[in-house]
Amino acid sequence: MMKYKLSLRYLLISVIIFIIEVLIATVLKHVFFVRAYLGDVIVVMLIYTLIKSFFVTNNQKLIVGIFVFSCLVEFAQYFNIAEKMGFHKGSLMYIIIGNSFSWIDILCYAVGCLLLYFFIKMKELKLIRVD
Repeated sequence: MMKYKLSLRYLLISVIIFIIEVLIATVLKHVFFVRAYLGDVIVVMLIYTLIKSFFVTNNQKLIVGIFVFSCLVEFAQYFNIAEKMGFHKGSLMYIIIGNSFSWIDILCYAVGCLLLYFFIKMKELKLIRVD
């Protein structure tokens, strides 16, 4: 069960990650590794911090949910859902939804979710301090 609670820390982190994603999509779009892989690893972290900005929830369930959601969006790309919804190539929603299915993208989402999981576990074990 999610309980509403505003977290300015997570909101600030979300804004920073969003800016990084915009930079990856614009300034770093010609750096293949960053554009093709790192952006997908980071996007699951953006979704995580954005949800944590407004809700208190079980971290592990949230990470699993984000991975499932990411996979669903990726599989929707296989069926060209953006075009079927009437979004034109190059439009903001077309770019957000995506337009090409890739198993590598799913692997990147899994890596991002695993990094989140390990970060949370280290925080719980007090191996890292985040205050």
